[in-house]
Amino acid sequence: MSDFGDDDNGGFSPTYENEEPEYDPDEPVEPFEGETNGQVDDLAVGQNPDQLLTHGERGVVVSGDPAAAANRGKAAEKAPKDKKIPSDQRTTTPYMTKYERARILGTRALQISMNAPVLVDLEGETDPLQIAIKELREKKIPLIVRRYMPDGWYEDWTCEELLQ
Repeated sequence: MSDFGDDDNGGFSPTYENEEPEYDPDEPVEPFEGETNGQVDDLAVGQNPDQLLTHGERGVVVSGDPAAAANRGKAAEKAPKDKKIPSDQRTTTPYMTKYERARILGTRALQISMNAPVLVDLEGETDPLQIAIKELREKKIPLIVRRYMPDGWYEDWTCEELLQ
């Protein structure tokens, strides 16, 4: 038996079936998995990549007590907007932790790699992480660090306010 057509089976091995489905342009296309009830995910419609974050509200990086952050929607006594601590009454340190720094740099590098506008002079730099580090050094990152307290209240700090 040969694959070159010198046998009795018409040139194909007996295990090969030449039955490929035909393409029918009139057949309705099944919706892809990202679409539900006519609504398409933000990523599918080409949302502005500088607004893409993995958690929380747009432009907010969650930090602090993970239990309080997880329960933020379950508290029925106050709405999340009511639990914000005013800027003049914040009690946490104005220093950025190494975990906040890593999260901010990773988030911003992802945004830059997805063609978000760069807010500093590139000077020939192409690595998104190095660009994000330069933006952080010059305090130009447009993200907010949200620190949750154990009681469910939270403080918002901009990257410009936090010291490194």
